[in-house]
Amino acid sequence: MPGHGPGPSSTTPSEGPLPALRALIAAGTITADPAQVMAAEKLQDLWRRTRGYDPRQDPPDTGGFLSRFFRRKATEEAPAGAPMGLYLVGEVGRGKSMLMDLFFAAAEVPRKKRLHFHQFMQQVHRRIHAWKLRDADAPAPADIHDHDPIPPLADSIVAEAALLCFDEFQVHDIADAMILGRLFEALFARGVVVVATSNTAPDDLFRGKPGRDAFLPFITLIKKRIEVLVIESARDYRRERIRGLPTWHVPPDGRAERALDAAFAELTGGAPASTTTLTLLGRAVAVPQAARGVARFAFDEICGRPLGPADYLAVATHFHAIVLDGIPRLGPENFDKARRFITLVDTLYEHRVKLVASAEDVPDRLYERGENAAMFERTASRLVEMQSQAYLALPHLT
Repeated sequence: MPGHGPGPSSTTPSEGPLPALRALIAAGTITADPAQVMAAEKLQDLWRRTRGYDPRQDPPDTGGFLSRFFRRKATEEAPAGAPMGLYLVGEVGRGKSMLMDLFFAAAEVPRKKRLHFHQFMQQVHRRIHAWKLRDADAPAPADIHDHDPIPPLADSIVAEAALLCFDEFQVHDIADAMILGRLFEALFARGVVVVATSNTAPDDLFRGKPGRDAFLPFITLIKKRIEVLVIESARDYRRERIRGLPTWHVPPDGRAERALDAAFAELTGGAPASTTTLTLLGRAVAVPQAARGVARFAFDEICGRPLGPADYLAVATHFHAIVLDGIPRLGPENFDKARRFITLVDTLYEHRVKLVASAEDVPDRLYERGENAAMFERTASRLVEMQSQAYLALPHLT
């Protein structure tokens, strides 16, 4: 079966990502792709250079002026011997996440973390907020630099991971853009190695957004400390996966649930799912299951709560596919849910998000009575189109 392959647990970590990829090819789990093999060779080299890697920790802080000064000295230079990271960039569906997962599973680094970049930035904002709350309650420090949350944040991150692997590196939020430069400068100064996947080349990050000029030093820093590799595979494995899947299951019974379980596993390459939260303008959208750009919701989890267009936009731009369980019949008795569902479908359609769902009926018969039944006709038409091979072949729009 062509595609990204199973989760990293099926590999042999001690040999590195390149032998793991070759084993998957030999087993017929995935097809050979020269672009993926080239990327795996780069990752294999990084795997060798990071075996047993543990950057030198800063000396204990005695509280003196010189200690604080050197601990907070701004620098773009990593400690001697710190390996450069790798930034895998390419169009969607080229196997970037699979390759990074093979590397992460094999990496022999004492402290390592692999997470979605959006999830990482949420953690960063939470930690900065918590630090500010503690700082506000603490006595005024003797050194004004002690009001800076970035050094202690970087210290806490490097204490947890000397290797950070980020999936779907992307910057949409001005708040993220303003933090990233100083944070990554501090992480690199502490010897952290970064591996990332992205659909966007570093030079195009945050392009066209207000405040980008202030973001340019971060791009320069990334290109200095992380090697950029473009994966130019001619195949889009992500689209091949969705094209072969039934996308609408009636009724929403045990058989349909098993089909959605299988679809989620197929679309994510068997990657383990986790809960996450999308934050937009202070609002939070809980995502019960997410992995590799795919989210799964029960109908009430996304249409039974007071969510609006901005919330659905966050979902549509962060996920290329949605698995939705249990769409009920719609009518006057659940009008609010029906209205939200219409908004959700419109947003998913506009961003070419792929939808796999179970429902009480086919789209044309979901909303047959009530004053807004006529309005639902367009939604039903879009739901039918979203099942077509032509729609499934379209690229996701972020």
